[in-house]
Amino acid sequence: MLTHGITFDGSRFWVTHRRRDYGPFDYEWSREYDGVELLYQGQKFGEFCSRDEIFADLKSFSLPQRVVEVAVITLGAILFGVLNGFDEAHKRWAIYDHLTRRGLDRFAKQIRRQA
Repeated sequence: MLTHGITFDGSRFWVTHRRRDYGPFDYEWSREYDGVELLYQGQKFGEFCSRDEIFADLKSFSLPQRVVEVAVITLGAILFGVLNGFDEAHKRWAIYDHLTRRGLDRFAKQIRRQA
């Protein structure tokens, strides 16, 4: 079992922190297709409308701060990749790059797809 990492299943992912999995985190287009809703366990916790209008609040879920950091950075990198037409390899690289830049190497080194 992973001590720290990120596991993907399609667009959904789980953050593993201290051998405990948190998730799934996911995103979906809003009904009007004018933004992207951010989800944790199927519940909306935020929304991306534009580069200037982003909202996210995971407080009600009482997640560890490190999990929140990793999840939000990962979702941000994914959305950046989706909105800019990146293929899967480039999206994965963006996640790795953003996590590593913020000192979250132990998560970045364990990014994998669910079998």
